[in-house]
Order: sequence, then C-alpha cells, then structure tokens
Amino acid sequence: MSQIDRKRTGGSPRKFGLDRHNAKIGGVCSGLGRYFGMDPLLVRLIFAVGAIAGFGSFILIYLGIWLVAD
Repeated sequence: MSQIDRKRTGGSPRKFGLDRHNAKIGGVCSGLGRYFGMDPLLVRLIFAVGAIAGFGSFILIYLGIWLVAD
C-alpha cells in the first residue's frame, strides 16, 4: 500500500490479530470477526458448521490460525 493510499484511508492498513479480550477459546473467531467487520458469533457458527460438515478440517484451520497469528 502506498503512502497516498494510507492517507486516503486514514492510517495504517488493517492487520489481523487474535482478540484475546473477547475470546472464548483462542481469540481466532473474534479476531476474524473484527478484521472482516462481522459479528464474532457468526464466525463461530461458520467454524462450528464447517467442523461438522468438513469432517474436522475447520478445526485444523482454526489451530493453524491460532499458532500463526500473534
């Protein structure tokens, strides 16, 4: 992102991070909700349905994000 774009958007670009203040387990879903401007409950529901329907693949994705972020 160029300096001109930063001035237009009003600061530094968005950065993903775990939201440990609103966390239930690791703060991944609340961090994703904050990053994308969504309700964390909706993100948690998406992960729960994905974990059931995807035979646990979303659990691995969650753990991967938890280990890599922050």
